Formats: sequence, structure tokens, C-alpha cells
Amino acid sequence: MDLGISGRRAAVAAATSGLGRGAARALAAEGARVVICGRDRDRLDAALSEIGNGVQGVVCDVGSASGGAEFVAAASDALGGPLDILVPNAGGPPPGNFASTPVDAYPDALDLNLMSIVAMCKAAVPGMQERGWGRVVAITSVSVRQPIGSIILSNTARAGATAFLKTLALEVAADGVTVNTVQPGIHDTARLDALYDDEQRAQIRMGDADDFGSIVTFLCGRQSSFVTGLQLHVDGGSFAGLQ
Repeated sequence: MDLGISGRRAAVAAATSGLGRGAARALAAEGARVVICGRDRDRLDAALSEIGNGVQGVVCDVGSASGGAEFVAAASDALGGPLDILVPNAGGPPPGNFASTPVDAYPDALDLNLMSIVAMCKAAVPGMQERGWGRVVAITSVSVRQPIGSIILSNTARAGATAFLKTLALEVAADGVTVNTVQPGIHDTARLDALYDDEQRAQIRMGDADDFGSIVTFLCGRQSSFVTGLQLHVDGGSFAGLQ
């Protein structure tokens, strides 16, 4: 299936590993011109070598609003024009529950998983509106539907991001810009090392980052032009609700 995104300018945040890398790889395989970012030059170069397909990289920390805006600007410069596709993404804040998490830990988590997304969208979406075409597909978490007790900071910040993105979707739909979120469950990524030990990992059914990236990429294609405001959980059935 031709998704119609060959030559489109795309930026995937925090894509040196895990789900971001899976999304970048899938977009590049469809012919999109992709820029990724990471905080560490060596890890970034390793990811670029592994992904191939002409993907470019910039060293940038998207853990704050200023970092998110910086990444969009750097990606646009590298690609020679404004973005057509934006995949907001970031690592998760430290694990913890209500009792173990101090109040002063929340602002950093909100910067990482909410304000960075707001800033990336503020930097990229107006240009999409002007051109009458754009795709925003944010990577969040199924925990916004079914909170996980061990990651209260992530639950809180990503729920806020989901509300922001849903509101944005309604405001820009008439301009040819779609805004969707993809909510992963447990995938085989480095993030699991912070949440589960080896024994626990052995008992968990885990998804594949490349399969996840293909879903992100489909939502960027022309066939998804009437899909917006969606929160799609990709979790192997772990979400137990009916909606």
C-alpha cells in the first residue's frame, strides 16, 4: 500500500531507541525524509547507522518546552522547509507511586511529557495549517486509559498531553491537519528495564517496536486523512475497558 508520504518532511522526537526509532524506521521506509533527535551524539549516530534510508539526526533534549521547540526548528532547517509530519515522543519520568513521589517531582514530568509536546505542536502545526496538510501522531501510553500504579508521574503528564492533543485535533481539522495519539502498552524497549526485573519481564507479553512504528506511519498517510482526534491503544489487549 502506497501511503502517499514519499518526500514528506518528518520529525520524530527521542528516536535513538525504542518506539521512536520504530516510527522513524517505518516512515523512512515509506520514503519520508526523516529527522530524529537524541541527547547523546554517540547513541544518535548509532541509531542513524542502523535505520539508514537517509535519516538525519540532531542532538537535542526534548525534555522541556524549549527543547521541543528547538527540535522542530532544527529538523526544519535540516530538511530545508517546514514539517509535514511530527511525531512527538519522549522518555518516561522516574517510576513511583503516590506515597513515594514528592510534589516537586511533578513539574519535571509535566515538562517532559506534556509541555514538550505543546511546544513541538506550537512550532510545527501553524505551518501545516497554512499549507493545508499535516500529520501529528504523538506517542503516549495506554496508562492514560488505565493508570498504572507504579508510574504516577507518567500517568498524570500523559493524560494532560492527551487532552491537549484532542483539543488541538478539533481546532485544526478543517485545515487539513490531523492530530492523533498512539498509546502503547508494554513493548520490548529499554524503558522496561526501569520498570521490571528479568523475572517479571519473562512473564510479560511484549509488543514489537517496528510493528508499532508501522501503525504510527499509517496514521501519517493519505488513507488516514479523515482520522483525527483518535486515541489508539496498541497494547496486545491489556486494556480491560470497553472504550
